[in-house]
Amino acid sequence: MRYLPLTPADRRQMLAEVGVETIDDLFAAVPNEHLLDALPDLPSARGEMAVERDLASLAACNTTAGSVPFFVGCGAYRHHVPSTVDHLIQRSEFLTSYTPYQPEITQGTLQYLFEFQTQVARLTGMDVANASMYDGSTATAEAVLMAERITRRRKAVLSGGLHPHYRDVIETLSTYNKTAITALQPGADTLEELIDAVDEETGCIVVQNPDVFGNVRDLTPLAEVAHAKGALLIVAVTEVVSLGAIRSPGEMGADIVTAEGQSIGNGLNFGGPYVGLFATRQKFLRQMPGRLCGETVDADGRRGFVLTLSTREQHIRREKATSNICTNSGLCALAFTIHLTLLGEKGLRDLANLNHLAAVALAERLADVPGVTVFGDGLFFNEFTVRLPRPAAAVVETLAARGILAGVPVSRLLPHDNRFENDLIIASTEINTDQDRQALADALKEVLA
Repeated sequence: MRYLPLTPADRRQMLAEVGVETIDDLFAAVPNEHLLDALPDLPSARGEMAVERDLASLAACNTTAGSVPFFVGCGAYRHHVPSTVDHLIQRSEFLTSYTPYQPEITQGTLQYLFEFQTQVARLTGMDVANASMYDGSTATAEAVLMAERITRRRKAVLSGGLHPHYRDVIETLSTYNKTAITALQPGADTLEELIDAVDEETGCIVVQNPDVFGNVRDLTPLAEVAHAKGALLIVAVTEVVSLGAIRSPGEMGADIVTAEGQSIGNGLNFGGPYVGLFATRQKFLRQMPGRLCGETVDADGRRGFVLTLSTREQHIRREKATSNICTNSGLCALAFTIHLTLLGEKGLRDLANLNHLAAVALAERLADVPGVTVFGDGLFFNEFTVRLPRPAAAVVETLAARGILAGVPVSRLLPHDNRFENDLIIASTEINTDQDRQALADALKEVLA
């Protein structure tokens, strides 16, 4: 094969090196019922137009986010992205200068990454930010590893309000780092419960704000207790637009802030690519993963930009690297920077206000639907949780058949926890119209009747 030029002897040697006998052994973790016995029943070749028609017909089976009233959130949000963003990121100087392997000749890339870092630092209320990461979940897992290096403690406490997918990523990465994970029971835990979970062996505590159920909290008391016991507070933000309305994690005393930046400048994109944000205090700078762009002057005194820190295994010895992440989400970071620049501070605050008002308006309408209980007491941003009188997953499927994407059943995130079987997480952003909100309320009333 052209792209796999390995001899049978090469393959036997590779299998022996990893300790298995056959290639099939590498897939032992996949249940047998999900493995194919033979090649799929597909033609060996088709004409280009025929393939396009087939793929188009398959794509038409999906309900796209922009075609129906859409209230899905839980870590990925539909916002309006100005057409200017797409136009600018397609300019050749941005598309071709993706990764600054030769930073001295990619000044444009370094400059927008420098601006990106400045925006992230101001949004999060922190001193420094890196030049982006893959996404919010892996950034949060990297923050736990960073906290271990700083505190030299291998115990991490995870809030019950942390997105279950973020929790899974942290636990997976920590398995190989031998980190002791204390995960509080999933749910909207109180500050008292979080404070009680921190002891003198805790290296960090990870809290999401707003949490996965939409609740907004002041984390200042938690930060004070964590610091008193020598632990770091890591705050994860899955909806970055919320930082235009609520106090920044830095103001609340966070030591490391991670976030998913998808909401600004980037569409849903079927789940990716997204852009992870990572910011911290100045004193922890050298333990921050990824890369950091800095400003300097050249030999002639002209303003220029450099890679100030590149503590990745591509650049230094692996055992001294702070991360094995091999790139930053450059194009997504550029889209973020362009969109946020277009908004400006006032625009971001106005956008955040629109989101909150949209969610409040929807919550008020749903509260009038018989059998629906709205949680949160108004202390939410653009997402909140409701309890239905029957399993939420079935209700969501029924509403989807009617052309309304109503939200994310908590049972999809926590399939083995029956406490949340009737709970539904609903997001309402600036893209939702009053007609959309009324359509959801009316349809929900009919389905539950």
